[in-house]
Amino acid sequence: MLESGRSQYGVVLNTWRALLHRPPIFNAYLPYLRAVVGPGILDQRIKELAALRVAIANHCRYSASHRARAAAAAGITEDELAALAADRLDAFDDRERVAIEFARELTLRPPAVGFDERPQAVDGSLLVRVRAAFSEAEIVELTAGISLWNALSRFHRVMGFELDLPPPPAAVDAALQGGQP
Repeated sequence: MLESGRSQYGVVLNTWRALLHRPPIFNAYLPYLRAVVGPGILDQRIKELAALRVAIANHCRYSASHRARAAAAAGITEDELAALAADRLDAFDDRERVAIEFARELTLRPPAVGFDERPQAVDGSLLVRVRAAFSEAEIVELTAGISLWNALSRFHRVMGFELDLPPPPAAVDAALQGGQP
């Protein structure tokens, strides 16, 4: 598995190095990551926009560097990345906007909103829009991706990894430094 990573990225990623301290976690991580992040029924652009929105909201430079690279591979332009970093959602189509809003809210709301106030963690009107824009299977894939990147960006920050891929574009990097998610 390490050789596939080295051939794909040119290095063994810091996340992998850390997880190798616990082989059972590493062995479960890669198949799950590939199932959630890899090709599925949800458009890859939408998955990458949501993932990068999570990295920005969590102020995780390591995750953002990886997700910006993947976003570029999915055809997302640097101007679109700058718009995402600035929360200028008018740069995106309706489904992309809903996914970005969902990613942001699912990242920020759960720690701040009690179960009694919002059992599903996000605003009900947003959930209506998510259900109108996406099939049930797409919602599962989108929510799993957002959840995965929330976990990983928090893991990456705690571990304090140095970048092992190029830094994110300047606009994304600037958004990571500010106090606003």
